[in-house]
Amino acid sequence: MKRYIILAFALLAFVSVSHAQKKKRVAVMNFDYSTVHSSVMSIWGADQDIGKGIADLLVDKLVNDGQYSVIERKALDKILAEQNFSNSDRADPTSAAKLGKVLGVDAIIIGSITQFGRDDKKTGVGGGGFSRFGGNLGIGGVQKRESKAEVAITARMINTETAEILASVTGKGESKRSGTSLLGAGAGGGSGGGGGVDMSSSNFGATILGEAVHAAVDQVGQELDQKAASLPARVVNVEGLVADASGNTLIVNVGKRAGVSVGDRLEVRRKIREVKDPSTGKVIKRVEDKVGEMVVTEVDDASATGTYTGSGPAKVGDSVRTPQ
Repeated sequence: MKRYIILAFALLAFVSVSHAQKKKRVAVMNFDYSTVHSSVMSIWGADQDIGKGIADLLVDKLVNDGQYSVIERKALDKILAEQNFSNSDRADPTSAAKLGKVLGVDAIIIGSITQFGRDDKKTGVGGGGFSRFGGNLGIGGVQKRESKAEVAITARMINTETAEILASVTGKGESKRSGTSLLGAGAGGGSGGGGGVDMSSSNFGATILGEAVHAAVDQVGQELDQKAASLPARVVNVEGLVADASGNTLIVNVGKRAGVSVGDRLEVRRKIREVKDPSTGKVIKRVEDKVGEMVVTEVDDASATGTYTGSGPAKVGDSVRTPQ
């Protein structure tokens, strides 16, 4: 008997610790690179969205470190398109906080690239792309003897409820070599100028600019990891309706975007009557009774499926909400 009691307490402790250590959910916006736009143009001879490349590298860093749950890029891009989020909003905390609410994340990370390229501004950098030694590496610039690349970025973690800046971190990377070295490069078809640059490619990572970029991103990622424990959890109050009821399986019209996660418990309630203001006729209160509870087993962006238990069957149109 004692063995079962000890096992039960151990299991309870494990569940409690696991719940307390639940990863905070964050989204990483494309970094603003307006400050270094001219440098980008001189390196590649055409505009490149290096802000997206930096964001993608930071997402990989945070995911691999395991301190945060990071929203997928496809989901983020979809919401950005739906919300008509412009490039000018990349570094705006208020706009980012509004987007974070839609995404249902605890915090959103925005940032700026403040330095990108050579520290020697007097040395010209060749633009465009071409093949070197018969390979398919596109070269953005060549510097003989000694070249030095420096990259500096700042990142801010924004509270999605208040738009408060929870953390502000910086990262700086530098790479310096003697001899002939590449300042910028991309891969594909013998041309590296124009279009998008893949900062996660081994070709780019082997350049001095790539080394500086990775060093700066790694530093920012490490500093953000240290802030994970102090990040306040987002209080999510879910309100929705039962869209389908089949036996003890319910489908409701709220999902990830509303902050619903697998394992959540939602009250299922039924309207008894409405109280209206006698002077205006507007509904001022809805009187409801709790009829049961739903445990979420599956969730997508706009809906959730769960197992229902209650005093009677649930019905389409019943309300669901976070227990008060």
